[in-house]
Amino acid sequence: MKENLEKVKLLARDLRDGKQYPRSPREKLGGYVIAARALDKCRAVLVGWEGEYHSNCPVDQRWLQFAGIEYDAFKSFVATGATDDEVAAWIQKHARKRSGAEVVIWNNQQRDLRLSDLSPETQEYMEDYIEKYIPRNRVVYHWFDVYDLEEERM
Repeated sequence: MKENLEKVKLLARDLRDGKQYPRSPREKLGGYVIAARALDKCRAVLVGWEGEYHSNCPVDQRWLQFAGIEYDAFKSFVATGATDDEVAAWIQKHARKRSGAEVVIWNNQQRDLRLSDLSPETQEYMEDYIEKYIPRNRVVYHWFDVYDLEEERM
């Protein structure tokens, strides 16, 4: 696959200045939550616009591992300048074969995760992160709330 970073630039969000954010982890791509956010961060990394965001971070890894997709293969395909629809089709073709119900159950489990459901290391990290980045008058009920509150979707 041939890289086309000029095309990636046309599709990428500029995450450097806090005016644009990756999509919510709740938003689906190719049938999976987290995937659209992972795509936004991957595009930004490819063109050097990631700011403080990281592609292939632990959040992205949750989806990649469940889907059975190797990050390097995903990144290589994204680097071709593939559109959202093309990436969604690629995900469906390359993801581990699972029933629709299995994917829906996993999506719902991710959406419903509370901080206390996360690993001890992630809980410890989130304790300081929430204090630093989430407005004081906002309560975090679910793990995905952290991102949606910080990025002003809630």
